[in-house]
Amino acid sequence: MKRLYNLVNRSVLQQQMVKSTEARTTLSFYRYRQLSEPPQFRDELYQWMEELGVLGRIYVAREGVNGQISVPTAQLETFKKRLRAIEGFAGLRLNVAIEDDGKSFFKLKIKVRDKIVADGLDDASFDVTQRGQHLNAREFNELTDRDNTIVVDMRNHYESEVGHFSEAIRPDVETFREALPLVEQMLADDKDKNIVMYCTGGIRCEKASAYYKHRGFKNVFQLDGGIIEYARQVQQEGLENKFIGKNFVFDERMGERISDDVIARCHQCGTPYDSHVNCANDACHLLFIQCEACAQKYQHCCSRECSDFRLLPEDERRERRKYEIFNGARFGKGRFKASPGGDEPAI
Repeated sequence: MKRLYNLVNRSVLQQQMVKSTEARTTLSFYRYRQLSEPPQFRDELYQWMEELGVLGRIYVAREGVNGQISVPTAQLETFKKRLRAIEGFAGLRLNVAIEDDGKSFFKLKIKVRDKIVADGLDDASFDVTQRGQHLNAREFNELTDRDNTIVVDMRNHYESEVGHFSEAIRPDVETFREALPLVEQMLADDKDKNIVMYCTGGIRCEKASAYYKHRGFKNVFQLDGGIIEYARQVQQEGLENKFIGKNFVFDERMGERISDDVIARCHQCGTPYDSHVNCANDACHLLFIQCEACAQKYQHCCSRECSDFRLLPEDERRERRKYEIFNGARFGKGRFKASPGGDEPAI
């Protein structure tokens, strides 16, 4: 039986990708569709996608599929035909990255999950197909110009920190699960207004809009295809761009620029900067914003503590990882909150 997992070391795969001259296209997609046998569906996806040279991350659950991937450009049309030929996947939208060198992923990972997006909702209590009305970029711009419209960013704080739509409500949360009840509370007195939601590629708004309609909101809308598709349409149609800064993305790029505005700051010194990195201390691996000067100063780490730890002999690091705590958790992936500056980051 053919192995349905990639067991090659990550660093080896990274080196292979850096050296590769093959043209690749980065894209994302999702589809809410009931799957009776997610593990079998996962294995079938893996076999034909590996044959085409697809790399990236895909989640499969009973409720559907959610993927962020890169495809060899020469195989792109074949990939589209294969994916859309799956029952229930006809007409599937593929959100193509704006900034893309094709090196956004290094391996193919397809995982079976309870949900394709962790939302904490009881889907049996409402109809997830009764979503909000989809808006294209032109419709989004027109509706958000109206006084009775509220724009809501359904992403996490570290995403909206580097880029967002002007005048959008941006909940201070680290997960989509946290955002859902908080946004409902924030908009409790505005159930008759136009509520326009957006996220990276649309999948979070697909679920959130159906939930808020179930909770009594009258006029619920969502940006079709999210920020990724909005940026493409604005560029192609010459529309006003209402998005400022970068769009945070969940691959090796960590962001694609939508406007020239830099609205975030380095979490260590406070200088204007908007590129996310992970702390070079593998026992921490914190996601944060770090300018080039601070990267030099802290050896690409989030703090002096992590910088010093990284310089220890490997045996000592391995032993201390058993009990050492960084940023509140062992091997944590916490996120910094925006900091006004200072020598050390706020956590």
